[in-house]
Amino acid sequence: MKTLKQLLLIALVIPFLSSCGYNTMVDKNESVDAAWAQVENVYQRRADLIPNLVNTVKGYAAHEQETLTGVIEARAKATSVNINADNLNSASLAQFQQAQAGLSSALSKLMVVMERYPDLKANQNFLDLQAQLEGTENRIAVERRKFNDATKNYNAYIRKFPRVIYASWFDFEKKPYFQAEADSEKAPKVEF
Repeated sequence: MKTLKQLLLIALVIPFLSSCGYNTMVDKNESVDAAWAQVENVYQRRADLIPNLVNTVKGYAAHEQETLTGVIEARAKATSVNINADNLNSASLAQFQQAQAGLSSALSKLMVVMERYPDLKANQNFLDLQAQLEGTENRIAVERRKFNDATKNYNAYIRKFPRVIYASWFDFEKKPYFQAEADSEKAPKVEF
């Protein structure tokens, strides 16, 4: 009799659990992870382009060593900060953003240096690299947006009732958003 009651209880619980949304939570979690991988991918593309840009500038502006060294060091720092999608939290995302902001700042300084060299601006290799970097910056913005969209979709799904109960049972936690850097609303100053 006891076994029959247990089987009956299991038979009643299975349909309840099958509609808890676990599989959808897994799918949405994977979407966030995939979107984060794309963000990292476009940042890696930028990091891969930088040595070519630095070498091109180096040929024209050998005495601007401090700026070139700053770009190289910022690239090394930015590529050393990696986040595992499973450990995606606000602190690790902030650390990643800080390293990328340092690289963006160094690239801005390099662009100012390049403005001082008219021959460099006319060089086809430089123009091609500059176009590649501009395209990469646009890709970064697009992938950040896609990541935030996937994160929003996931967070909203796991926080709605009754899934919020199941999400806590299965350790599905809210994911952080990619946020704009502090003072990013201000236009950068270009001074000569």
